[in-house]
Amino acid sequence: MKCFFIYCTIPLLILYDTIQIMKKIKFGLPKGSLNTVARGNTCQIIKNAGYDIKGYEPGKESDSTLRILNDPEIAPLLARPQSAPVELSRNLLDLAIVGDDWVCEESVNMTGDKIIRVGDLEYGQTRLVICTHNHSAYKSISDFFEDNKYRTTPVLCFTEYPNITRHFFMKDKVYRKIYGNKKPLIQVRGLVDGENNMVQIINSDGVTEGYMAKGADLIVDNTQTGSTLRKYGLRELETIMKSSAGLYAGPGCKGWKEDKAKEIYKMLYGAIAGQYYFDLKFNVNNESLESVKKYLVDENLCSNEPTISSGDEYAAINILIQKDKFPDTLRVLRQKYKASAVVRSEVKQFIA
Repeated sequence: MKCFFIYCTIPLLILYDTIQIMKKIKFGLPKGSLNTVARGNTCQIIKNAGYDIKGYEPGKESDSTLRILNDPEIAPLLARPQSAPVELSRNLLDLAIVGDDWVCEESVNMTGDKIIRVGDLEYGQTRLVICTHNHSAYKSISDFFEDNKYRTTPVLCFTEYPNITRHFFMKDKVYRKIYGNKKPLIQVRGLVDGENNMVQIINSDGVTEGYMAKGADLIVDNTQTGSTLRKYGLRELETIMKSSAGLYAGPGCKGWKEDKAKEIYKMLYGAIAGQYYFDLKFNVNNESLESVKKYLVDENLCSNEPTISSGDEYAAINILIQKDKFPDTLRVLRQKYKASAVVRSEVKQFIA
């Protein structure tokens, strides 16, 4: 009887967990480069947005311990950038932080319901570029196709973005002149698609730059500064697209989940915006108060108007100021208005 009870309880527990997660918005968080300190640190952005998140420290992400403790409507789940768009389109996720490049790779041939961009998060900026050997004389992909139109062996291009690459090649006027509407062959492991065997786009599973030394003709890869490409002796031919991290919603993110997605975006974008501001406090003599207030408002040095607390002789002023305006503003406040007791603080979040 005891064994039968345990046997019946396990499916009920699974069913209970499934029902509970359906009441939440499934939020895919990137595991990989977008959660490294050097390229965005999504974990810190989420914390600055006011979410008490656990199990998501860079390099120590764990599905088993991942939790957002102060918002019971969010179910955070780890998602690889390459797979997040697929999971969104199949409603395995409602919402995800993912690069525009991966969404484009998944969506370029998609029909029907599409992934919706809730908003740009303005970090993790990269460019998707076509590269060849540093010693080549080509100035564009058109030059490359023109110079290789009589070759008898296939052009080999390695990339993690085969769909974007094929789409870009087929828009090139020289490619169309030589091959017409024939699709370049794409090979993703054992799967092959396309009829133009003379231009082959082969899926790369990482370190795409290394394929050039093994005999590839071209690669398509993303880069921030180009330093890694130069280290491998490569040169950029063209930029296919620019990409940054965005908040994306799947086609099933409707009703209350759509409203929740907008709320999450506002919180996250507030954390991004906060990085560009200082919280500045200082004192001025009451005799200078009106002229200081006019200066701050006229120069757009406060979000709406300064916060002022007046005392018998001095007034304490608090403003939110853009970081790039801080040095000049401080100089004017100190020299012209004799500001004192200046305190500058970092801003974690700014929601306009």
